[in-house]
Amino acid sequence: MEEADNSALSPASSNTSQVSEDLNSTPSQGKSSGKSKQKINIKEELEKRQGGKQLLNLVVIGHVDAGKSTLMGHLLYLLGHVNKRTMHKYEQESKKAGKASFAYAWVLDETGEERQRGVTMDVGMTKFETKRKVITLMDAPGHRDFIPNMITGAAQADVAILVVDASRGEFEAGFEAGGQTREHALLVRSLGVTQLAVVVNKMDQVNWQEERFREVTSKLGHFLKQAGFKDSDVSYIPTSGLSGENLAKKSEVNELKSWYKGPCLIDQIDLFKAPQRSIDKPFRLCASDVFKDQGSGFCVTGKIEAGYVQTGDRLQVMPPNETCSVKGITLHDEAVDWATAGDHVSLTLTGVDIIKINVGCVFCSLSEPIRACTRFRARVLLFNFDVPVTQGFPVIIHYQTISEPATIRKLISVLHKSTGEVVKKKPK
Repeated sequence: MEEADNSALSPASSNTSQVSEDLNSTPSQGKSSGKSKQKINIKEELEKRQGGKQLLNLVVIGHVDAGKSTLMGHLLYLLGHVNKRTMHKYEQESKKAGKASFAYAWVLDETGEERQRGVTMDVGMTKFETKRKVITLMDAPGHRDFIPNMITGAAQADVAILVVDASRGEFEAGFEAGGQTREHALLVRSLGVTQLAVVVNKMDQVNWQEERFREVTSKLGHFLKQAGFKDSDVSYIPTSGLSGENLAKKSEVNELKSWYKGPCLIDQIDLFKAPQRSIDKPFRLCASDVFKDQGSGFCVTGKIEAGYVQTGDRLQVMPPNETCSVKGITLHDEAVDWATAGDHVSLTLTGVDIIKINVGCVFCSLSEPIRACTRFRARVLLFNFDVPVTQGFPVIIHYQTISEPATIRKLISVLHKSTGEVVKKKPK
């Protein structure tokens, strides 16, 4: 089953539209709307709330040890999200642990085990702002064993940064068979990410050579085109995560300046196009965590996929088919009156027993609930697999935050990869 679990099945029958958007930084205006329970004009409120900044969910992917956490940790430090004292503490501690070069990675790798092993395991989440965007950053694990966690992160993103290691031998190891560079790129593409920034990291190891940069980008470019990324949606940036070159401002290193004229990383992130979000669709939220709160009721967290929610709304939970009411909404640790598609929120709920709610339950509007089913028809894209897929083939479905075992009951047809036309009916 090792290779099979990479084919993240996309449920064709569910009508959630993949929306992705980032969390916003300013709390909502108008506290009175909750009491009188009038319907708010969501579009007007949204424009007020973001102060004109678009929201964006960004996932950072790539082979293990390509330097993803160090790169983003250093970027956050340069943007002033980590104060000097904390950074100094990390530097001291990582030196003590014999991992001096891991200091910036510790900004995002918070648990003891991640720090001890120097490997990201879970998806770390933080938020920062650029000139025109508010970004929620998800640092995904590159290690093969944590692919399910990486799928969870990528499913909530709409743009991705693919980090590759420029040092000799390392790029090849991540890119050839068994490396995670290809696998991650294919996964984010099949989860609906269309825009990609490729960060060619550790360029200081090869003295900022232009020919090495060209070699890496041409190999990758060819592959990404096959994976279905448009050339115009992919950009390449040479950086060094450890020394911080070309991250928050254009690099001053002469070896790089002489040939690289493009943007630095933060400007490239700013250039990403924000996706459309489904505010007008019926409300959908997939629970990624369920926990008891102080006082009455309990909390669920997750990303709103579509629609919007206000305090006092009644929601239906599927598949348990229970109804509950929203007592409070928390966004970035601030209580708000409403939240909309793309926000990562935590809802305080009452009127339903916590035992009945699991991770992966979908909260939806009463008027248009999602349908529960035991079988659905799906279009599946297969990458490298060793065993032929037949009727009765066992698979694991990863959807949003859950993974469930399932069986292929029937193979309906084989489709052409690029046109989607039926090539063969009822294949074996």
